[in-house]
Amino acid sequence: MTDGLQVIRRALLSVSDKLGLVSFAQGLRELGVELYSTGGTYRVLQEAGVAVREVAELTGFPEILDGRVKTLHPHIHAAILARRDDPEHRATLARLGIVPIDLVVCNLYPFAAVRRRPGSSHEEIIENIDIGGPTLVRAAAKNYAFVGVVTDPSQYAPVLEEMRQHQGALTYQTRERLAATAFEHVAHYDREIAQYFAQLLQSETFPLHLHLHFERRQFLRYGENPHQQAAFYIEPGFAGVSVATSQVLHGKELSFNNILDLDSALGLVREFEQPGVVIIKHNNPCGAAVAGELVEAYQRALEGDPQSAYGGVVGLNRVVDAATAQAMVESGQFIEAIIAPDFEAEALEILTKRPKWRANVRLLRAGKLQENGQRSAFDYRHVEGGLLMQTRDLTRDDLLTARVVTRRQPTEAEWADLRFAWTVVKHVKSNAIVIAKAGQVVGVGAGQMSRVDAVRIAISKAGPRAQGAALASDAFFPFRDNVDEAARAGITAIVQPGGSVRDQEVIQACDEYHIALVHTGIRHFRH
Repeated sequence: MTDGLQVIRRALLSVSDKLGLVSFAQGLRELGVELYSTGGTYRVLQEAGVAVREVAELTGFPEILDGRVKTLHPHIHAAILARRDDPEHRATLARLGIVPIDLVVCNLYPFAAVRRRPGSSHEEIIENIDIGGPTLVRAAAKNYAFVGVVTDPSQYAPVLEEMRQHQGALTYQTRERLAATAFEHVAHYDREIAQYFAQLLQSETFPLHLHLHFERRQFLRYGENPHQQAAFYIEPGFAGVSVATSQVLHGKELSFNNILDLDSALGLVREFEQPGVVIIKHNNPCGAAVAGELVEAYQRALEGDPQSAYGGVVGLNRVVDAATAQAMVESGQFIEAIIAPDFEAEALEILTKRPKWRANVRLLRAGKLQENGQRSAFDYRHVEGGLLMQTRDLTRDDLLTARVVTRRQPTEAEWADLRFAWTVVKHVKSNAIVIAKAGQVVGVGAGQMSRVDAVRIAISKAGPRAQGAALASDAFFPFRDNVDEAARAGITAIVQPGGSVRDQEVIQACDEYHIALVHTGIRHFRH
């Protein structure tokens, strides 16, 4: 090692992922590097005509136990771990006839992929627990002062480029960065294995030790506010329909707040069976509607609160057609982002050809919104010094088990409005009130400290449209004043969880006003 440079004279290659392997090995050979390899990696290189020798030539010992033991040998690990600046280490290598290995190229058995692959047996999963690979990687990473370690095909090109610039050597800084990546590679691999066994043996929903792993996709311009830094991390292996797995078709970079709002839009709109549209503003739905046609659903969602909708995010549960796209651009609204299963070609052209729209709107293709598709099982909320974990509120209660507690039963039309309002209120910040009529949200009261204030806000938004509408509350009414306000506005049906000590007082008030009241027994707080 001179001035931090370590010449790479000898490399050991043992990879599960063969992507780019041959060209990388050829590049190493062109730089005069002597190559040793194992099993399948050796066969691939040999068939490609790359000059390579078997590891058994270094160890004097064949691969055994169906390849389970290949590199677990003192001649391999001494060659990697020996300090080049230690005379005793050099003397030991010379006495035992061990030649140093300067570069280890190793990625591990595809445990995570096999674990997540449908139909994989327990035996297959266990067989993909790599033993020799992590040991090689850790040894090389520990001795990064003298040894390089490559764990991902994406590193092949920059490693070769640096070696060409430095006559076959790698810099200290590069070896250090490679080591850091290598330790993270092994740590993630071990976490996957630990999580598999935890799920296999765990009798409780929440593990004693929680290990989360996310990969950084991108830096964001800023967080909730310009003075905050932010980045977007994704969950490796997650294949469900989500903002994280969506494809950005058009528009500038998504912001921190865009991602939060898009997630909320997708979470709500996927609950509707009919063509549906939601408009999210500050993480709350200010408009939502279902209809026979998507364009009508958009128009009715916008009518719910056009003032609040300005600068919002739109979610749709059907492929965006030309008529819907045209309605959006003609609405005079500024839309931050649109997420939908897909966009017809003509719709894409409409949404991106106007200068104002082309410059500002982001379009995301989410894919088919399959209700039985993969969903995240848990919600996580960070608090200073700790983390809250809960199962996600994925309840699809359609009021089948709800009880009518008043003398008057809801009409068929009121039942439809109650179901729709109850679906939407689950996605509104508590205290939450939603007023709906004929498949359209006409008033929302969100995030109020007092429930009756939330009722008043929703009623003020609804105006005359509250006449004959249904009202949903995410939690019980603590006092009858909520019913009094609703009755004055013309509300005819209410759905709420029930469970208050004053339930009877609230029921009596509804009977006085001939309002149909439904108790669900289920609460939907969203803090």
